[in-house]
Amino acid sequence: MKKTYLKSPDLLPIAHKERKIGRFGFSNMWIGMAVVLAAFAIGGSGVQNLSLGWVVLATLIGALAIGFFITLTGDIGIEHGLSFPVYMRAPFGTLGTHIPSIVRGITASFWFGINTYFGSAALNGILFTLFGFDNWFLCYVLFAAAQLINTSLGIKAVERFADLAAPIIILISIWIYTSLSDLAIQEGRNVWSWIESPVTGAAVFTAFVVVIFTNMGFWATLAADIPSISRFVKAPQHEKNWFKRNKNAIIGNMIALPLTQTFMVVIGGVSYIAVKNYDPIVALQEAASGIVLAVLLIMIVFAQWSTNVSANLIPAATIFSNVGGPKVPFYVGVIMAGVIGTVVQPWNLFNIIIPFLLTIGGILSAIVGILYADYYLLRKRRVNVPDLYESKGQYRYLNGVNLAGMFSWIVGGLAAFWLSNYSFIVGFVVGAACYYVLAKYWWFKKYPQSEIQNPSDELFLGITVGRDWIILDYEDEEEILPEKAVG
Repeated sequence: MKKTYLKSPDLLPIAHKERKIGRFGFSNMWIGMAVVLAAFAIGGSGVQNLSLGWVVLATLIGALAIGFFITLTGDIGIEHGLSFPVYMRAPFGTLGTHIPSIVRGITASFWFGINTYFGSAALNGILFTLFGFDNWFLCYVLFAAAQLINTSLGIKAVERFADLAAPIIILISIWIYTSLSDLAIQEGRNVWSWIESPVTGAAVFTAFVVVIFTNMGFWATLAADIPSISRFVKAPQHEKNWFKRNKNAIIGNMIALPLTQTFMVVIGGVSYIAVKNYDPIVALQEAASGIVLAVLLIMIVFAQWSTNVSANLIPAATIFSNVGGPKVPFYVGVIMAGVIGTVVQPWNLFNIIIPFLLTIGGILSAIVGILYADYYLLRKRRVNVPDLYESKGQYRYLNGVNLAGMFSWIVGGLAAFWLSNYSFIVGFVVGAACYYVLAKYWWFKKYPQSEIQNPSDELFLGITVGRDWIILDYEDEEEILPEKAVG
């Protein structure tokens, strides 16, 4: 009797009593995650073609739309307590899951390095302003170590930091907006009417749509692996209504995310209007000095920290743990993500890495469509969870690979790459449609799925029927039956 690599303790389903994040905590996590340089860049590029008001409207539409998609895939974690790489065994196979998952894990690691670099630059700016200290690389090492330790301590430590960071980020963001608006006024520019490069006719519509899909595309990767976080979010048992069951997640995804994202885009737009640069570090150096500048830069530090631990380190570490099995516990996955994000040297390759990662993010959008088709359209939220942890179970498919998922990802990813301005929606639709047809009319005829052949709520639903999934330790158990949680 030996344990299978599929049953790493860090990847087992999260029981109802172990879900500690409430709506307030999850909303705070989103406030921290949404404050990233890319959001400022969206605002800065947007106001070159549109008025700030139109940029705000487009951002709200895009953020609400992606928040909805994030909530859809997040139900995998809410309902069954499953992480992203574990559920990916269903549409990609117990071995096939590693290919798209590793792409996502490396992408998240690279973003960790980039965000840590920005945070360390801000930290170095604070120390230089206050004490004359100037060593950005030492700041990088210390800042990276603090984030890795924070994440390694678990989801509760991440939530506690988010609770601390969120109000600081909000208050300082308001201060930043006010400072930059005043600077723009001094330059004789009205931030709510100024347009850098006026466009007319069809170009206005095109610019508007690009802002919408840019906001959506940026969060495409998290829309795929949000189950790795949502499985820790509190949800009511025996609740059949989808909206009521996901209410805590909806508040974070559909309220906290859109409002924070929009405000950050506004700051980026105002920053560009004021100093012709969307980078708040550069803008703030022109808008403030001394103690005021140091306080404002604190927001950049907290923002990169809170974004990294939730949006990058947790997904990457979960993925690396899935690949390595029990020999790679979660904290080791966290360290691996930190090392990968650092060795790529984002400070030297920034101009190359950012376009590359945005392209990869678009390609990964096809995975969101595949997850949607597999979970909602084909399995109808019912999952044979025990077999996800069995190397010889129904998700083994052909030597551990679901070719329907692999082909659909390739087709959807290529379509998203080809129509890059609309990558998320194109990747989603093409990936979902391709997978639905291939899986239903080809692959699942060759490899029958028990939850599709026998769509029983009692056997294959989780929290809706009050069940905690119990996974036995050893591979040679012939049958693993779902058990209901006591109480």
